[in-house]
Amino acid sequence: MNYDLCLPWYWEHDIDFVHFVEHACNEQGLTFWEITPDNLLESLSALYKGEKTFNTLLDRSQGEDRFLPINNWAREYNKRRINPPELSAWSEDKATMHLELISAGLHTPHTIILPPFLEQPVPPDFDLSPLGNHFVIKPSHGGGSEGVILGASSLEQVLRARMEFPEQKYLVQSTITPRTIQGRPAWFRVFYSVGKTYPCWWHPLTHVFAIVTQAEEYKYELLPLHNITQRIASLCRLDWFTTEIALTHENFIVVDYVNDQIDTRVQSKAVDGAPDEVMKNVAEGLVGIAKSSE
Repeated sequence: MNYDLCLPWYWEHDIDFVHFVEHACNEQGLTFWEITPDNLLESLSALYKGEKTFNTLLDRSQGEDRFLPINNWAREYNKRRINPPELSAWSEDKATMHLELISAGLHTPHTIILPPFLEQPVPPDFDLSPLGNHFVIKPSHGGGSEGVILGASSLEQVLRARMEFPEQKYLVQSTITPRTIQGRPAWFRVFYSVGKTYPCWWHPLTHVFAIVTQAEEYKYELLPLHNITQRIASLCRLDWFTTEIALTHENFIVVDYVNDQIDTRVQSKAVDGAPDEVMKNVAEGLVGIAKSSE
């Protein structure tokens, strides 16, 4: 049996996204193979014995090593892999993407990049004054705000922070203050999926989403959110990801560059979940990759 799309997953909150993908496969006449911890062993056996195969892999196992043989098989047999891990690892390095975005002419926070603690435990002197009185410290990898320190104000905090993830580079960035539009911060998380962009209002404190309407795009001059995200997509070359963009009184600033470990919880089930309509559209776009690989 050869399947059009294989989706390995284990996180319970992915369930709605998985259903969106399965529904899109049914709508587009594609066969769908779902691999979970419950059927992983027999699935691997069938895959490596040639009893079951697939054309396209949409991997939601997110670094769970027990699922790695699926990706290894897909790479060995040159199957289409959506967001292949080696490309994800490169694009999720915030230090790398910071330099890529600057080279592409996109606005980012003023940033100092420090080498890993293990590589240089005592860095040369550097000047924090251009960052202002309060700044942000973040490791070059990871999502979900892990290791991120907001409102930092001293060199001591920077030096100690580098020890939390000693193998990673660190970014020390100026704090971005967005303008206020109709009583809410002009802070956005934009979803990208296979050439299409879905901008959402995203409150940086509550993490609550709201779709940016077409009327709002024109009224508040938010159309650049699409173009900026498309330019990031051309740099990172991922099939789907999210990016954070803030609008200050001067410019659109890309605040968090590329996140492909997307939280797929939906708003109908979680207050801080992504709008259901957006996740449905994202799923349909990804299934379209499998359709084109038939």
